[in-house]
Order: sequence, then structure tokens, then C-alpha cells
Amino acid sequence: MKQLRTFALATGLLLEAGLGSAEAQTARPAGRVMATPDPVGRPVDLPDSSRVFGLSDLLAYVTLRHPVARQAGLLPERALQEVRFARGQFDPAATSKYYGKTLGGKEYFHDWDSQLRVPLWFGADVKAGFERGTGTYINPENYTAPAGLSYLGISVALAQGLLVDERRAAVRQAQALQGLAEAQRRGALNKLLLQAAKDYWDWTLSYQRRELLRQNTELADVRLRAIRERVRLGDLAAIDSVEALTELQNRQAALVQAQVQWQNATLQLSTYLWDEQQQPRDLPADVRPQPLVDPAGWRPLPTDSLTLLAEQAQQVHPELQKSRAKLLQLGVERRLLANKLLPKLNVDYNLLQAGAPFSPETGAQLSGSYLQNNYKLGVRFAYPVLLRQERAKLQLNRLKLRETELDLQQSTREIQAGLRTVANDWEALRAQLTLQAQVVQNGEQLRRGEQTRFENGESSVFLLNAREASLVNARLKLAELQAKYAQTQASLRWAAGGPEQ
Repeated sequence: MKQLRTFALATGLLLEAGLGSAEAQTARPAGRVMATPDPVGRPVDLPDSSRVFGLSDLLAYVTLRHPVARQAGLLPERALQEVRFARGQFDPAATSKYYGKTLGGKEYFHDWDSQLRVPLWFGADVKAGFERGTGTYINPENYTAPAGLSYLGISVALAQGLLVDERRAAVRQAQALQGLAEAQRRGALNKLLLQAAKDYWDWTLSYQRRELLRQNTELADVRLRAIRERVRLGDLAAIDSVEALTELQNRQAALVQAQVQWQNATLQLSTYLWDEQQQPRDLPADVRPQPLVDPAGWRPLPTDSLTLLAEQAQQVHPELQKSRAKLLQLGVERRLLANKLLPKLNVDYNLLQAGAPFSPETGAQLSGSYLQNNYKLGVRFAYPVLLRQERAKLQLNRLKLRETELDLQQSTREIQAGLRTVANDWEALRAQLTLQAQVVQNGEQLRRGEQTRFENGESSVFLLNAREASLVNARLKLAELQAKYAQTQASLRWAAGGPEQ
């Protein structure tokens, strides 16, 4: 009997060393490898920190190499080209045309006109050219002396198009599109990074769950061998070995499921990894996640942080920036449509000079008499009587403006409410984590007490397994809360518009 008691005491010490205590876990410094396995799944610190794949590593990969991030990075470049395209309407244009006719060896006419036209920003076009029209049957309107005729002129819109026209409106709208493209880039990137952060903490949780159940299974195997030895020595009934074997099989089944969850979470996280050649990559089999947030990181939100985050969201949140960019575009369109209500009144004035541009027949004298006798003047006027199309387009633009303003107000409200919601979740999770940590400590005390009773012959294998199962469930719940807390931290960061990119 003395040998049996000695063996039971040795078995209890082995189980105690495997289980450990909450106080001992708290006293262990971070980064130290545990000497004995922890069956209730305390965070496992790796001896080689180079094998830890941290959240910052993942986000760096995603930002630089993920196809969605690269696709989002093309949006500002596309907007820049839109601005260049719009500015192209102000590029100088050189044109030249020639018409000639000869029939039966007889020359009918030769008509040649070359022009350089330079659009100006304020709605006028400066033009310079040379025309030459000769021949018996030339149109009198196009007839010139054999030396040709040079001209320098300007075309100005005095009503519609004076303050704003299609060319200037296109440039302004393209510039507003740059702000919209940047907001879209930030929005797409923030959404991707937030989802990557959530999947990372799910991956960390699956790793923590697997380690918990693996160590718990190892403990059940140690207990089964110890009980079988005690049954062989006659200290326990044979039914106790069946109870221990059943418990081991149940834990092995749970471990298999946890292993599959870990593998699936690893595959999900690998979808974010790409190399510089845009080839997909998988996580190495020996990498591990960083630990879940420990009690030292369960900090309350600073009193003024929510106000600061709300101000940040008001300034940089992509959804709000999109609405503001749309308002800018619609504002430019409104000015253009309002200008369409004015009549079209265009004036063309060309100062004429006989001869080629750089070899005139006589030098130009810019006196009053010369200007009065050597010019070509044109005036064009047009005005729709009812203006139904123009007024309808303007009214539609006002409706779009109002819709966008209301959308901006609603988005602002939703973002502010979303910030408060995530902040409330933050504080609630802190309270839950504190309570759950106490539940784990209480479960540890109950398990130790049940272990002592079992060693003294006052308990059974069934009760001891029940205590351990309750403790493992409590630690799993704590790990889930820790992962959710980390996800909430990421959600609060991106609810305010995400980091500056």
C-alpha cells in the first residue's frame, strides 16, 4: 500500500507539472520556453523569434504585393491621365488644307489655308495663319493676291463660354477625379488590410486552440498510462481505465478538428501572400503567429481618443472623401450648365497682311487707318427660345447635388456611430476579458483541488476529467475573447479611416 501511495503521489506531481498554475503562468517572463507542456493551452512562445510571422509582416506584404492593393494603386495614375487628357483640349493645333483643280490642261483654282490655333484658359483662341487662293475660277471669298495673305486673330466668347466652358469644366472635373481616385484607393486598401488583420487573428486563435487541445490530449495520455498502472497494482478499479481511455479518445477527436481548423486558417492567410513576380506564396509550415494580447495590453480607451478619432474620420475617411470629390465635380458641372442658359455670342477678329508671314509685301503699320482697312470680322449669335433642355439638365444637376449632400450627411452619421459602436465593444471586451481571466483562475483552483482529492482517493477519474474539461473550455473562451479584442482594435483603427497611406 505504501508503494501505491508513492506511485499516486508521483503521478499527481506529474499531472501538476503538466497543468501548471495560474500564478506560475503569470510569473513566467514573456519569450521563455516552458519546461513542461501546458495541457490547458497557455500561449506558446517560440524559442526562435525569426519563425514568428507577425501582423505587421502580413500587412507589409499585403500593402506592397497583393493584387488588390496594386490595382488600387493604379487609380491615382489613371486619374492623372484623365487630367492630362482634359488638358489636351488646350494644346495648340496646326492645320493645313489645299484644294486645286486642273482639267484639260487648264488650271481652275488653287486654294491653300494653313493655321495655328492656340486655346487660352479664359475662353479665347489665338490664331495665326496663311492663306492663298488663285485661279480663274477661285471662289471670290477665298481669292488673294499671288503672294498670299497672312493673318493674326482672336476668337472670343462674350456670353456663353466666357466664364466657363466645356474645356475648363473638363479640367476641373478631372482634377476633382484625382481626389475621388485617391479616396477609392484608400477605401479599397483599408478594406483589404482590415480583412487581412481579422483573418490573421483568426489564424492566431486557431493556433492557440490547437495547442490547447494538443497539450490537453498529452495530459490525457499520461493519465491513462498512470491509471492503467494503478489498475494493474489493484489501487483502482478497471472501469477507471475505460473512463480515462474514453476521455483520451474524445480529446483526440477534438484535436483532429482543431488541426483541420488550423490548416484551413493557414490556407486562408496564405491567400494574402504574393512575391515580387506576382506569384502566390504559401506560409511555411514552421511559422507561428504572434501571441494574443495579454492582460498588460487590455487598456481602456483614453478619454479624448474617441473625439480625436472622430475628427480624423471627418478629415480622411475614404467614404467622406468620395462624397466631397463628387460634390466638387457636380459643382463644376452646375456652373457649366448655368452658363448654358446664356446666349451664344462669339466674335472673331483677324488682322490681315498681304504676303507670307515672314516676308510681307509691305510692313504693317498698326495705325488706326490700317486696322480699319485690313481686317476680317465675324459675329455669331444663337439662343434657344425655350431652353427646356438646358433648364432640365440644370435641375437634374441640382437634384444630384442634393442627393450627394444627403449621402455625405448620412455617411458622416454612420461613421460616427460606427466609431462609438466599436469603442463600446472595446470596453465591453475589456470587462469580459477580466472576468474570463478570473474564471480561468477559479477553474485552475478547482482542478488542483480535484487533483488533490483524487490522489487521496476521495474523487474519481470522471470528476477530474470534468474539472479539466471545464478549465479547457474556459481557456478557449479566453483565447476567443483575446482574438476578438485584437480584431476590435483593428476595427477601431480602420473605422476612423485607416492609417495614412
